[in-house]
Amino acid sequence: MTHPQDLGLRDQVAGIATGELDPHELLDATLARIGECDAELNSTPVTFPKESHDMVDRAPAGGLHGAPVTIKDMFALPWRGARNGTPIELFPASESGAFRRLRDAGAVIAGVANMHELGMGSTGVVSAYGPARNPCNPAHCAGGSSGGSAAAVAARLVAASVGSDSGGSTRLPASYCGVVGLKVTYRSLPYDGYFGMGTTFSAPGVFARDAADARLVAEALLARPLRAANAPQLRVGLVRSPFWDDVDPTVSAACQTALDRTGWSLRDLVIEHLELAGVAAMARLLAEAGSPRPDVLDQVSAGTRAMMLAAMLTPARVVPKADRVRAAVMRSVASAFAEIDLLAWPATAATAPLVDDPWVTLPSGRLPADISNVRQASLANLCGIPGVSVPAGFDPAGLPIGLQLLAPWGSEGRLLDAAAHLEVTSA
Repeated sequence: MTHPQDLGLRDQVAGIATGELDPHELLDATLARIGECDAELNSTPVTFPKESHDMVDRAPAGGLHGAPVTIKDMFALPWRGARNGTPIELFPASESGAFRRLRDAGAVIAGVANMHELGMGSTGVVSAYGPARNPCNPAHCAGGSSGGSAAAVAARLVAASVGSDSGGSTRLPASYCGVVGLKVTYRSLPYDGYFGMGTTFSAPGVFARDAADARLVAEALLARPLRAANAPQLRVGLVRSPFWDDVDPTVSAACQTALDRTGWSLRDLVIEHLELAGVAAMARLLAEAGSPRPDVLDQVSAGTRAMMLAAMLTPARVVPKADRVRAAVMRSVASAFAEIDLLAWPATAATAPLVDDPWVTLPSGRLPADISNVRQASLANLCGIPGVSVPAGFDPAGLPIGLQLLAPWGSEGRLLDAAAHLEVTSA
């Protein structure tokens, strides 16, 4: 008999609807598997059985009725404030917008997902809970900052999870762990109770085992239907420099092969002003980090403390310069989408690095994974557009490779249609 945790999200919801699965028993099975299997991965360090079972009792009919999911430590819950990967409650307990959307769809919050400290990293190795590890090989990173969400879904502890994405924090760990990771359009759902509410970059993200399961969670978060459609005739732009050029050859080959199998119309594309986009994104992100609370500075890692202090030294004059670059890049991206349906390049420049040595080796040399990760991911955040990482194979060591697709504002449905098409053509 199939263990309920091995069922995908759609099958769990269908089983509850028909009475084949009892939602309380499914929750107990979820919590038991987390307790039995998560010690090494460290994906879900906080659970709350009483509050979760209370959610089952009150779950309304909806697209996620009775389904257990986890949620990143950036979102406040009615019984627990958001800590953002630190030992301190940084956002008081409340019904965050993401929580309300999940609750109203009938979902059950089974636990809090681990994350990189204050979201200031793409590897997941720094957290008050300890590093989040990769289910494919626990010596390697799960990614960040939403690494716990990706790892829990990949390890089949839960069928879906909700994270966030300020500079790739959904797409990067999804790529590392071999699951679907969807960043939604900026400000497409309520941001109250969300630690990213004050930024112009951050957006919630969805993790699931496949595109159809991700669609269910995205529909709940966005509170609108995302009707599935076939996607065999899409026009896809490939931005070679810098997103394909300085990439591990195994990764770029796997992503190109996945695209070649789709039957889509592929064309190389140049986005104007792209050479300034990374600098503009980092300048804006640092400026938005603001002045940290003294008690936070005292309890975070040395690396995070250094970034926070550096953010305080960001000159005000760089912000309008960064915003001018941002506006120019957004115009270029909008012009590109007038001619194509999607942009595509590898989600990460290399597969997941070691937890004890989070560096990668690329054609340009050896460098911290954070540098190449932000380069691959930040355009979507700079422009506020939705993006998805879709599994595209494995490297020789058995670590997952992710292909990233970006679409125009509000086009989450198109991304999921494309992801589903990739799943079929790559099977």
